[in-house]
Amino acid sequence: MMDEWRMMTVADLGRGIEAGRIDPMELCEAFLDATAAHPDRTRIYSTMTRERALSEARAAQNRARSGQRRGPLDGVPVSWKDLFDTAGTATEAGSKLLEGRVPERDARVLASATMAGLVCLGKTHMSELAFSGLGLNPMTATPPNVNDPAAVPGGSSSGAAASVAFGLAAAGIGSDTGGSVRIPAAWNDMVGLKTTSGRLSLEGVVPLCEKFDTVGPLARSVEDCALLLAALEGGMAADLTAADLKGMRFAALQTVVMDDLRDAPAAAFDSAVERLRGAGANVTPLESPEIAEAMPMSGILFTAEAYGIWRDTIEAAPEKMFRPILERFRSGKDVPAPDYVAAWRRLEELRRSWNARVAGFDAVILPTAPNLPPDRERLMTDDAFYVTENLLTLRNTRVANLMGLPAVTLPTGHLSCGLMLCGAPWAEERLLRVAKAAETALAR
Repeated sequence: MMDEWRMMTVADLGRGIEAGRIDPMELCEAFLDATAAHPDRTRIYSTMTRERALSEARAAQNRARSGQRRGPLDGVPVSWKDLFDTAGTATEAGSKLLEGRVPERDARVLASATMAGLVCLGKTHMSELAFSGLGLNPMTATPPNVNDPAAVPGGSSSGAAASVAFGLAAAGIGSDTGGSVRIPAAWNDMVGLKTTSGRLSLEGVVPLCEKFDTVGPLARSVEDCALLLAALEGGMAADLTAADLKGMRFAALQTVVMDDLRDAPAAAFDSAVERLRGAGANVTPLESPEIAEAMPMSGILFTAEAYGIWRDTIEAAPEKMFRPILERFRSGKDVPAPDYVAAWRRLEELRRSWNARVAGFDAVILPTAPNLPPDRERLMTDDAFYVTENLLTLRNTRVANLMGLPAVTLPTGHLSCGLMLCGAPWAEERLLRVAKAAETALAR
């Protein structure tokens, strides 16, 4: 039974605790014991917070027995990407530059989740300072991919995805600046939610690009993501009951995101569109000049801010960084300030134009990633391959970051191939209802 618990949704675990079928202490111990016995545990978790987890589970057990549960996820164990500050526990963001960094307080979202009764199992490995979509990190650890042991898991929330995919956490909390929740979720056949920038607090979150950084969950279902979003902000979960695709209108984005699409993601996307239409949705191709213009701005907007934040720390000890990551940061050092300001002003105009263009649709859909998880060893030895795959990996997901949108990736039934749905800014609840209906259709 305990092995079954480790592969259940957080929603079902919460319902089991509420009904008295699952004991929070036994549940916590099941995850801790499974992690201790797992051969790749040190590639997935950077640190286990065993004593904290047991203490939180014991408190959840007492609340469950006395009928005083704090919410639907009280007593459910989850993992945290190693850029969320955890009081008294090393938080190093996958970088040797931050080795030995121990914060005094929990990040605000972690504190909120703890108040909702979630149990903190530990911190998961990630791409170095969150600046890669591949999940390759030779400086600390590269977590495994659940579908291919030779492939990378996707990043930068790589360990977050692996912790769930291998049954070592009920869900993982990650961050997404250019695709860092959605890529590892897609490549490990999970659901990942990127929230609107500003929806969830970044207080106590190690930054990459603060104007793009967002917090979001990686989980087994859309319902899980809705419940976790509520726990992370101390709010109410979206109502997903009776979500239905009949009459919904989807725009299938064509501009840029369908270029150089590999065979497997292309087939998965076509199959997903067919199932959406079969469930009653109307799917219309969409061209977007806004996306065509915004995409080249990424090199200015992301790298300039990232280097501006990390320049002094990096240049004090550049030898502590994986060279491709170091070079990516340094590519922002020569961006003129006027170009950066002008790019942001133009991006805001493009966002307004995009919102007007897609206002009549329930969601915009596209393949989450145009490629499959690449081979880990080849990435280490072939520089050109690394650059090509890293940029391609994050291209499609970056649409939502550039346009300031919430987005959800769903499994398509084709291994490591996700379908992404983009919604309207600040409308996560509506997007989650659409995603729930799509999830049901894709399961057929």
